[in-house]
Amino acid sequence: MTNDLLVDATTAGWAVPRADVHVLRERGSRYVVLIPVINEGERILGQLRRIQDLGLGLDVVVADGGSTDGSNDPELMRDLGVRALLVKRDSGKLSAQLRMGFAFALTEGYDGVITVDGNGKDGVDAIPRFVEALDAGGDFVQGSRYVPGGAAINTPRERTLAIKLFHAPLTSVAARRRYTDTTNGFRGHSRRLLSDPRVAPMREVFDTYELLAYLPIRAARLGYRCEEVPVTRAYPDAGSVPTKIHGRRAQFELVKILWRAARGRYDGGQE
Repeated sequence: MTNDLLVDATTAGWAVPRADVHVLRERGSRYVVLIPVINEGERILGQLRRIQDLGLGLDVVVADGGSTDGSNDPELMRDLGVRALLVKRDSGKLSAQLRMGFAFALTEGYDGVITVDGNGKDGVDAIPRFVEALDAGGDFVQGSRYVPGGAAINTPRERTLAIKLFHAPLTSVAARRRYTDTTNGFRGHSRRLLSDPRVAPMREVFDTYELLAYLPIRAARLGYRCEEVPVTRAYPDAGSVPTKIHGRRAQFELVKILWRAARGRYDGGQE
């Protein structure tokens, strides 16, 4: 276990959460699959097995938010082909985990970062589409279940309406380009996008879900190449919905975050 990430982050002027950094193997690819997760148990383990079985030849980094369910054991991660396990020991939610993962990826010299949630809802067989898009010069690649070739399986009706009638339209207006699935965390990011001081994703203001709303808008407004690729997102046939967003208050916070992003409140340097 090392904490070199924190030293490098400080040198770069980044705000990165304190973390235990377990580097389990050497770097082996241009792009990295970054999986933010907390307490997903068998869902994240099954997802890692599926990625391993695909044999994509891509490094995988898990950005764990401090799980207490035993799923973040370094030796278990090693057996599942994970290149590094980052365990956050600080405050913050998803955006803090992404900052931690982005900082590691940039420090390690990756050309791009593909993010996918660790709750098992996403069809990881779509990962090669993000690689292709990044290889072709894409900078921000949004996975969408609503474009041709994509699939939305058992998506709760309330979520479908919120995405199609509010979240995607407002994001699209603010970005000045059309997006269809803006709450989806299955995304690709180029190194040049994440390194741009006008984007500056390693800031403390990105603490909960701000980066999800900010990046598609900021990338498009700065003229980066943005596109969507088809993905599958499947919710369980029955039982509880895998999500960390519960209740009306949490949903209202997401609305406020999106409104701030649309108004440029999180913008980094000058355009």
